[in-house]
Amino acid sequence: MPAFALTIFTGAFLLFQIQPLIGKYILPWFGGGPGVWTTCMLFFQMLLLGGYAYAHTVSRHLKPRTQAVVHLVLLAAALATLPITPGDSWKTHASGDPTWHILALLLVSLGLPYVVLAATGPLMQEWFRRLTPGVSPYRLYALSNVGSLLALISYPFYFETNFTRQAQARFWSWGLVVYALGCGFCAWRLWRQSPSEVVPEESAAAAAAPPTGSQRLLWLCLPAGASILLLAVTNKMCQDVAVIPFLWVLPLALYLLSFIISFDNPRWYSRFYYTLALVGVMLAVCQALFQGADMDIVRQVIIYSATMFVGCMICHGELYHLKPDPKYLTSFYLLIAAGGAVGGLFVALVAPYVFNNYYELHLSLALTALLLVVISATGRAALTPTRWRILFGLLAVAGVYGADQGIVAGLAWLGRSGSFSWVANSSYPTGSDLERWRWAWWLAAGLLLLGGFFVRRRHPRPANWHALTCGLLALGWVALVTTLGTQIREAARGAVASARNFYGVLSVFEYDKENPDGHYYLLQHGRITHGLQFASADRASMITSYFGPATGLGLALRQFPRQQNQRVGLIGLGVGTVTAYGKPGDTYRIYEIDPQVTDLAARPFTYLARSQAKVEIVMGDGRLSLENEPPQNFDFLIMDAFSSDAVPVHLLTKEAFEIYQRHLKPDGVILVNISNRYLDLRPVIENAARVFGFQSYHIDSGDGAADEVDDGGWWLYGASWMVLSKNQEFMNRDLLRVAASSAIAVRRDIPLWTDDYTSMFQVLK
Repeated sequence: MPAFALTIFTGAFLLFQIQPLIGKYILPWFGGGPGVWTTCMLFFQMLLLGGYAYAHTVSRHLKPRTQAVVHLVLLAAALATLPITPGDSWKTHASGDPTWHILALLLVSLGLPYVVLAATGPLMQEWFRRLTPGVSPYRLYALSNVGSLLALISYPFYFETNFTRQAQARFWSWGLVVYALGCGFCAWRLWRQSPSEVVPEESAAAAAAPPTGSQRLLWLCLPAGASILLLAVTNKMCQDVAVIPFLWVLPLALYLLSFIISFDNPRWYSRFYYTLALVGVMLAVCQALFQGADMDIVRQVIIYSATMFVGCMICHGELYHLKPDPKYLTSFYLLIAAGGAVGGLFVALVAPYVFNNYYELHLSLALTALLLVVISATGRAALTPTRWRILFGLLAVAGVYGADQGIVAGLAWLGRSGSFSWVANSSYPTGSDLERWRWAWWLAAGLLLLGGFFVRRRHPRPANWHALTCGLLALGWVALVTTLGTQIREAARGAVASARNFYGVLSVFEYDKENPDGHYYLLQHGRITHGLQFASADRASMITSYFGPATGLGLALRQFPRQQNQRVGLIGLGVGTVTAYGKPGDTYRIYEIDPQVTDLAARPFTYLARSQAKVEIVMGDGRLSLENEPPQNFDFLIMDAFSSDAVPVHLLTKEAFEIYQRHLKPDGVILVNISNRYLDLRPVIENAARVFGFQSYHIDSGDGAADEVDDGGWWLYGASWMVLSKNQEFMNRDLLRVAASSAIAVRRDIPLWTDDYTSMFQVLK
């Protein structure tokens, strides 16, 4: 037992340690967006399925000694492929969807070692079952997940912060050698087992009833639902904060924790209590979806993480209760892996082409609740009447709350459409008539529930609480789907175009179409505005949003000593607002990785067409494009490449600034947009400025900021810009010095960011 436990633990640790390592390694090569990690997860799930299929095949069709030989040969071949770090030749300079390029890179770099490690759990458990008849191997699966969880937790808090990526890769390679020794010992134990000793155990197991088709279907659907929920929540958090290992690890760690708890012992999962928890988290997550960016980021992370954990506990807890006799162990694990792969395929490959937004989160919530309804209806385990009454009461209250929210939202929609005058004169959710209606609804519902309680006390005859509760669960699922559909419609209201690809979701909204002077288009990436432009010809050239004349960018461009024939580099196109500053003789060279952005910047937005400067667009990741270009001698290099509210970490490291400095004139200026709801990036940029000898200013402007050339207006957004330069004449300009924020003490607790080290915890606002 100890040898098998140690080998399974080591294999699981290595299997999940390589995931954040390789993800971080290739992240800067493909734009640094959430799609990189989603594609990596798809690869991991597909190869996990491959490893489980290999384990199932050899254990069913080969004799034990042959299994040992085959696995050791495969393991030796895996060791021969080390090291697993990909070469620079895999870097791509093309735009478009790099999903298949990433998958090919991962397959060549670590395909064989990953398959061997993925097979460890089911294969070692099968060998253990053969050597110890009558002893359940399922607890070894929980131990496997403990190793996986420890690997994930240790990576962002220890390995990432203390070792370079190359050192981490070396440690991982030595770990694979240790794992190979453990596998060799287990194979030797299996080899010593004589064939005759296995037959009686096999004969006894032959009497076990085979799983039914419905059981096998649930073995597939339950892990698929959990996988979709995991990836959907990860995408949601990464697109709004940053694509960093911690936000990969947190959901994945909770996902594994649900496996550990569920497969350790059946007493840890109770459908009753987790149904109560699911009702609570579904109410919370619906509130988070409606509030969107207005909700505090820490609260969002807690809500989404709790929702994912409860959903995964339901899927995996029910999965454990459906486990078969150990004779069918490998087929059980194979279908679990297949379900995870189905979820990964859907999120990574299907959803971007089926949905025009991140609707897989809504789908995963609805799917999780539906699976609970279906399993509850089968009546696997009866609850006591008291528990059914508690659950029924909670679901009834939740149903009243959901009906309240749905009806109020419907009345608000009628008000906006002008269908009813008294509704149209109210505002959601604070209109006085609407609030009076809500109080009346809650009073009537409360009296109804209270009346039902007293009727039940006066007539305590047994009732089919199971049927009643399942019916209410089904109604709750309908209410959930309706609420999620309402949120989708509300979020898309006013959108004239919406598109999604590997790099995120872009939506164009049109407002005040009936007012020629106020008519404008607005671009959102995720849920954050990335630019707006007035539609009328006389206002279309106005500078708007985060780039107004009073911002750090506007002041720098207008105060620069050399005003003629400027060369400006811009990482991140947006709608092209910055090009409105261009003058005849200027050149604006723009680096953009997302083809959809360039399409939208050409239509309906017209900044590029109206600019007086020469505009050059280079497709591809800005950092990689600059890395492979000769020096561009920019007067200005501007970074504005946020995806939604997520930070482009690979554009803010020491290695990135080395590239920027090579392309900048000695007296040139670097401008970095650090506007962010959740993170204070000023210390990060100031650290880089000190290392490279730049003087830096932090210039913070408010909404509608006015200056000597612009009276301001609602179309000018508050923005935070960092201005870096070695040009003393420029940095001593009065307007810049006056606008700059006061100097702050050096943050010794925030080290210089590098490709090997970044930390978001220290820069949370």
